Amino acid sequence: MEDPKKPTLIMYGISPNKCDTVKKARKHLESHNTSFDFHDFREQGLSAETLEQWLDKVEWTQLLNTRSTSWRQLSADDKADMTQAKAVTLMLANPTLVKRPVLVSGQTVTVGFKAAEYDALVANHD
Repeated sequence: MEDPKKPTLIMYGISPNKCDTVKKARKHLESHNTSFDFHDFREQGLSAETLEQWLDKVEWTQLLNTRSTSWRQLSADDKADMTQAKAVTLMLANPTLVKRPVLVSGQTVTVGFKAAEYDALVANHD
């Protein structure tokens, strides 16, 4: 039975068919028999509240994926003079600008996929 005090792991991203990093992260958790909920922000959206909760834990520069196709498709004006407020507006309008995946466990937010970080998070989660 699920421990009601134990926070649920939630992975935010896009379909693993569209993102290799999400695919690797999902396989890693599954290979460690770690259950998690998956939130596809392309399909289910990304709320301002969720984004603000992440920004309480990580820097906006860590969340904004400036190496993505979505970023390259932005206008020069959109990319210029970036601030947190501007980044938030852009990420809410284009959730694929968020570096993926974002893994949330209680108050811990991990951006991107590094096996060692996931292992540490899962160890603390169990």
